[in-house]
Amino acid sequence: MNLNMPTFSNFSHDGLKLAYFDEGDPAGPPVLLIHGFASSASVNWVHPGWLKTLGDAGYRVIAIDNRGHGASDKPRDAEAYRPWHMAGDAIALLDHLGIPEANVMGYSMGARISVFAALARPDRVRSLVLGGLGIGMTDGVGDWDPIADALLAPSIDTVTHARGRMFRAFAEQTKSDREALAACIHGSRDLVLRSDMGKIEAPTLIGVGTNDDIAGSPQELAALMPHAIALDIPGRDHMLAVGDKVFKKAALEFYADVAGW
Repeated sequence: MNLNMPTFSNFSHDGLKLAYFDEGDPAGPPVLLIHGFASSASVNWVHPGWLKTLGDAGYRVIAIDNRGHGASDKPRDAEAYRPWHMAGDAIALLDHLGIPEANVMGYSMGARISVFAALARPDRVRSLVLGGLGIGMTDGVGDWDPIADALLAPSIDTVTHARGRMFRAFAEQTKSDREALAACIHGSRDLVLRSDMGKIEAPTLIGVGTNDDIAGSPQELAALMPHAIALDIPGRDHMLAVGDKVFKKAALEFYADVAGW
């Protein structure tokens, strides 16, 4: 077992080949990790230390490369990236592994996918950890069209939009398929109704960096849910909150209460 460099496998769902890893204690409570936009299972969960943190704590740690990302297939049709399709991929991975119920943790876009999974299949989601997305889940996270434009620009040198330039640089750093990511932006922005957030019975932890200008308030989102708590991750922006020790400590404490059998 290597908690620093996991072995990836593949499964098929919805006509796509999707990559994942399954590490940690096979007998431990399962945690399914769903990464954010333009990221991957490795970038979001291995490099920032989540695989090691959760594996060392005795959990079975599973992470998917979302469609359009990492080593998974990369359709270029925006409709393929609706959140319920990607939530279906996550549930299909649990089916593939024979796991009836898992603790689900998602960051940013992965948090949105996690909520769609919890709404569609509440019987499969024991708990939720939502990182990098607060009330933006229901109210939106601003205009992402300039980011799609930046991803499709002939060169990063022509991109003047600050956030677009940040994501273009990130996509180049991760050697991503920029056309697939632009399609993902156009397809994955469906919002969750405030009333639907209130239907989620699973215990939930919502962590957002205090310098995050994308996510929106975690307290406002938690207030819509019957069993949710909010966490401020001090001094962290959207990119840096994911690996923060405050976030990890809070998640382990949360899991100590809700994740076991």
